Amino acid sequence: MLKQFEVWFVTGSQHLYGEETLRQVDEHSQIIADFFNDSPTIPVRVVFKPVVKTPDEILTICKEANSTPNCVGIITWMHTFSPAKMWINGLNALQLPLLHLHTQFNRDIPFNDIDMDFMNLNQSAHGDREFGFIMTRMRLNRKVVVGHWQSENVLEKINIWSRVAAAKYTMQTMKVVRFGDNMRQVAVTDGDKVAAEMKFGFSVNTHGVGDLVKYINQISEADIFTLLQEYEDTYEMMPSLLNGGLMRQSVFEAARIELGIKAFLEEGGFSAYTNTFEDLHGMRQLPGIGSQRMMAAGYGYGGEGDWKTSAMVRVMKVMASGLKGGNSFMEDYTYHFDPANPMVLGSHMLEICPSIAANNVKCEVHPLGIGGKEDPVRLVFNAAAGPALNVSLIDLGNRFRLLVNEVEAVEVTETFPKLPTARALWKPQPSMEVGLQAWILAGGAHHTVYSQNLTTEYIEDFAEMLGVELVVIDKNTTIRGLKNDLRFSEVAYK
Repeated sequence: MLKQFEVWFVTGSQHLYGEETLRQVDEHSQIIADFFNDSPTIPVRVVFKPVVKTPDEILTICKEANSTPNCVGIITWMHTFSPAKMWINGLNALQLPLLHLHTQFNRDIPFNDIDMDFMNLNQSAHGDREFGFIMTRMRLNRKVVVGHWQSENVLEKINIWSRVAAAKYTMQTMKVVRFGDNMRQVAVTDGDKVAAEMKFGFSVNTHGVGDLVKYINQISEADIFTLLQEYEDTYEMMPSLLNGGLMRQSVFEAARIELGIKAFLEEGGFSAYTNTFEDLHGMRQLPGIGSQRMMAAGYGYGGEGDWKTSAMVRVMKVMASGLKGGNSFMEDYTYHFDPANPMVLGSHMLEICPSIAANNVKCEVHPLGIGGKEDPVRLVFNAAAGPALNVSLIDLGNRFRLLVNEVEAVEVTETFPKLPTARALWKPQPSMEVGLQAWILAGGAHHTVYSQNLTTEYIEDFAEMLGVELVVIDKNTTIRGLKNDLRFSEVAYK
């Protein structure tokens, strides 16, 4: 889906150097932009723009980028010296993320051939510093990438930034629907929806569960049978759920609910949603497999009315589009405090996305114990091992905070014979004690987005683009250092 988005490659220079030099600047810029656009590493389209040489040209290109549908950011490079006062009005007008590429056309210095003509043309080493100064003076957030434009490291940095820029663009027009309110008396899943829309752009509005039930009741039996066949082709079905089985009606109803949710979201233009087991009026069971599969299709989801996590699930799925691994709504459920092998069990009563599954996924029905409805159908599996992130977006009243904990997921070798849920086991960085203590001190929620394919750099870029506080818990975290960081943030973001 990311090829629908584009970033513009804009090179700065000035008229001082003459037409021949400017022609070469344009040629070199075109070559670099084409290389980026053709690279399989960069998932968006990279569009070359002719070199800008005056304040008016710079202002015009920035305004055009703002108003171009699906343009999610610009990459800037100063091939020669571009006096930075020329950029002030354009940068003030720019509303899109900016990546400053500090590179040069030639990788190496041609020691035997270098002359003044070469020096006049290839001035990135100090041209980019002039450009960097004005953005620092203007207190502008941006990403700076250093290295030769053909290097793998530069391509990967642009890949990350462009994915995040596309996610930010998506978030600014995203609609989140809440089916009912959040779980009663819970603090962290609540929050200021108006402040969120002002900061992030996405809207959050509530529809009564009865509005959803109307869609569920309109689903045809033919569509239900088609989806049931998809279930049987995709998952290892519990025998009682197969045609003629004692619980067949349960999976029939689960398929009806999934199709109803899908129809409601599509018609309303929603890309994320929440529900809660405390508000199921008119529904026969809490959506389990339906919410799991909607996440697998790219929708955001948050349990118990958690609209902030729902929005982040969607945003991180956009960032990770096409990457191996998955992103899911998650909850820290319980701990294994064995001193020799401490771990966290991540799970939820139903709604974990199968995109994070390690192997075969089972479709089962079991009693839930809460909600007072029929036994719900759910997908049961173990999450894959490997490095991962837990990400939480929290509302602190005067600001939002993004919290990241880097973790190492381990292979699930236990069978959990009496726990029919999706499950993940991980070790928080830097240790069980410090990681959990730091999370609580930072106000992290019990719900998170669990990501197998994104790194902290993605979330760091995202926070920079939006001007949101970021707290990272990783292998270098100490409690003393974290406390100091939190104190500094209170001042910086007050």
